[in-house]
Amino acid sequence: MAKAENKVIVGKPELVELLATNGRSKKEAQEALNDVLAAITETLAKGNDVNIIGFGKFKVTHKPAYDGRNPANGETLKIAASNRVSFSVGASLKSAVNK
Repeated sequence: MAKAENKVIVGKPELVELLATNGRSKKEAQEALNDVLAAITETLAKGNDVNIIGFGKFKVTHKPAYDGRNPANGETLKIAASNRVSFSVGASLKSAVNK
């Protein structure tokens, strides 16, 4: 079995720091990141896809209602229909990750 690697989780604050190292202030970097995330969210909320060539594609898929089961008591229950976001990795990102 392969030994687990020590991984660093990069969140929003760390992304802001990375963006700020490219000549932007932290405030400008945070505003830029917030604007990009808001634009992606708004586009997906309207049911549209977001395709960033080389990076990937965010897509909204509809999951119809279905019957589920309560694991505690086995009772059948109705799971409501919902929209989900999926992400397909672009070729450039896939290549960069697999170097």
